[in-house]
Amino acid sequence: MKLFPYGHATHRQWRMAADVVLTQLRAQMQLPGYASEPTLALLYITDHYGAQAQDILDHLSAELPEITDWSGTVGVGIAANNVEYFDEPAMAVMLLDLPSDQYRVFSGVAPLGLGFEAHTALIHADADTPDLAELIEEMASRTASGYLFGGLSSSRGQPVQFAVGGNGNISGHGAASGVYSGGMSGVAFGAGVSLVSRVTQGCLPISRAYDITHCDNNVVLELGGEPALDVMLRELRVSLDQPEIAVIAVRATLVGLRNPADASASPGEGAAIDRTGNFGADVLVRPIIGLDPLRRGLAVSATLQPGMELAFCRRNVQAARADLIRICSEVREELEPQEFPAVSPAESAPQSARVIAGAVYVSCVGRGGPHFGGGSAELQIVRRALGDVPLVGFFAGGEIAGHHLYGYAGVLTVFTITD
Repeated sequence: MKLFPYGHATHRQWRMAADVVLTQLRAQMQLPGYASEPTLALLYITDHYGAQAQDILDHLSAELPEITDWSGTVGVGIAANNVEYFDEPAMAVMLLDLPSDQYRVFSGVAPLGLGFEAHTALIHADADTPDLAELIEEMASRTASGYLFGGLSSSRGQPVQFAVGGNGNISGHGAASGVYSGGMSGVAFGAGVSLVSRVTQGCLPISRAYDITHCDNNVVLELGGEPALDVMLRELRVSLDQPEIAVIAVRATLVGLRNPADASASPGEGAAIDRTGNFGADVLVRPIIGLDPLRRGLAVSATLQPGMELAFCRRNVQAARADLIRICSEVREELEPQEFPAVSPAESAPQSARVIAGAVYVSCVGRGGPHFGGGSAELQIVRRALGDVPLVGFFAGGEIAGHHLYGYAGVLTVFTITD
């Protein structure tokens, strides 16, 4: 496996942008160290091109006949190494050099079959899909690692996904064109595809973690035995006697939820807030969507269970930058060979380092450059931390990591090769 060629461009005419991307891809495929015979393509387009999705896929497929498999989706914004495209027509493509027996493209029309042993999977999904959270959990259970990564399509028009496998069509698609709306699609990877993935959350806790002691579906009624609304007002230092001030404070507040019984919880973690004062990857951030003054409760955008932990939080630029740098550093540290004392001359040879062949970054539409201080600032942080590596991605309406659906998060996944 070699470095993954990638290209990206913006132009009001999609064909002009596609031609620029193709030129970049073909030039890289001629360079030493880059894949010259890739088989799988990831395609991300902004919603400005949504109505032309089929034309774009047809054109790129015809110009790159050696690529038999395609996956991707649409976003209000898309990303590439060091750049973000928001509110402008753009596309990004990365060509992956993977053994054909180590991945399978799937969609709702042609689900992942029993003949392939999935270890991980890249997921693109429609936010309006019924029981989406349950579908994500079910899909994760069908992988050996239980780990998914990806996100929900985001668009001001009709969300679309790309899924093409084999010689233009996945078995079971019939004459399907490869552009879909609704449901879930993506790429499942075998155990031979080496990945490193991390989740970053840009929210800072402003309270301790409370046990949810009483709830009704999505309404928190008691926290630690106290009325939930009273606890929140105390933590925010506001009163309903001053409704305008209270409304402003509540609108700026989110909740971080953690289920201690969740199998994905990190060993040794016993609270929603870790020892650094930040949220761990097993915490899901959700908005507060209403108050229930009669029952002294608050409604959140999540299904709740007694015993879950809840902490109030707010989006924080400094925390988001620091946490993004942290996960990039963790990725680099995991790729670098560890040094151990040699116990024999035969074991004294240095270990081979793993390097990044390509990366996929999925971030929340509420993050992006402006939240980090300027245009493309988020991706510039990633580039400074990871280096000049092939990278594509999109800004999602919800981020997927493990078997969870996150909000206000970023999911960085790198494909690695041994140097």
